[in-house]
Amino acid sequence: MSYNNLTSKFFSKIMLVSLLIVFSLKSYSQKQYKAVSIAFYNLENLFDTIVQPNDMDFTPNGINKWNTDKYYKKLNNMADAISKIGADKVPGGPYIIGVSEIENKSVLEDLINMPQLKESKYKIVHYDSPGRRGVDVALLYREDFFKVTSTRSDKFFIPEQPNFTSRDNLIVTGLLDGEEMSFIVGHWPSRSGGEKRSLPGRIQAGKMTRNEVDSIFKINPNAKVFVMGDLNDNPDNVSIYEYLGAKGDKENLKEGELYNPYYEKYKKGIGTTAYRDSWSIFDNIIISQGVVGEDKSTYKFWKAMIFNENFLKQKSGKYEGYPMRTYSGNTFLNGYSDHFPVYIYLVKEI
Repeated sequence: MSYNNLTSKFFSKIMLVSLLIVFSLKSYSQKQYKAVSIAFYNLENLFDTIVQPNDMDFTPNGINKWNTDKYYKKLNNMADAISKIGADKVPGGPYIIGVSEIENKSVLEDLINMPQLKESKYKIVHYDSPGRRGVDVALLYREDFFKVTSTRSDKFFIPEQPNFTSRDNLIVTGLLDGEEMSFIVGHWPSRSGGEKRSLPGRIQAGKMTRNEVDSIFKINPNAKVFVMGDLNDNPDNVSIYEYLGAKGDKENLKEGELYNPYYEKYKKGIGTTAYRDSWSIFDNIIISQGVVGEDKSTYKFWKAMIFNENFLKQKSGKYEGYPMRTYSGNTFLNGYSDHFPVYIYLVKEI
């Protein structure tokens, strides 16, 4: 090839690179946004191996033969999954993540000290609940980004059934990059005994959570409130849609109503947990009006996701595609959870 041809090709490449640089600079002159992720994950029976009255199945001599090796495999799986939630846009794990089905604070301390999560510097908000199964809810947060200002646990009760116990709600308020936000984490009564028979418990949970939201609105009608949890009902069930007041249309929210971004996903047949070939979205992150809107000068809702990557799924058999749980009956599968985690992105202009 002649010198002139080489020179011509060289300068053509220089021009191409220059054009790409100009295009890149023009792109960066447009609005830029910072994204944060907020998640919820039912960790499915995260028990330690110490014998307690409510956890006889999850002990070395219990029916599941739960031991230190299995416990640390479970911790490793949970930490691995959490570290990857939304990591394409927010590395290091969600800024804030509500969790359920954890035995105590100790198992969370072990979890956040796993290698996959240790550098994210998660802190814990947790209170013991009196539920029959001995499992609680909690909030994990990355202390570099979120500063807790208040916490409390709201006792669950049904006036007509004073002996009925379930998980209490956890309420945490703090500053995310300086913006005040409140998080209500719940694990509503299960469908044990049948959906209709158990519905009053979830209706009561919906009423209770609604009262908690309203108490925050009394202080600040535009408060940024997030209701998250395993609600054991779908987005269109009365406990969520009517008693909590979480609607599926963010464009027509009335004062005091909440927006459930998982409503439309459920209507499309997408789910977080499956039973007898039917998918449900029991895991929700529901937001207040203050989080919705086009003005991105402060953090606003961008989009909602279900973290259902292939590594979290059953690979074969009649349950192929279902969440790969820790046990099938009493057989240890070394899985993750019987629920997929959910997460949302918030963005603000920078």
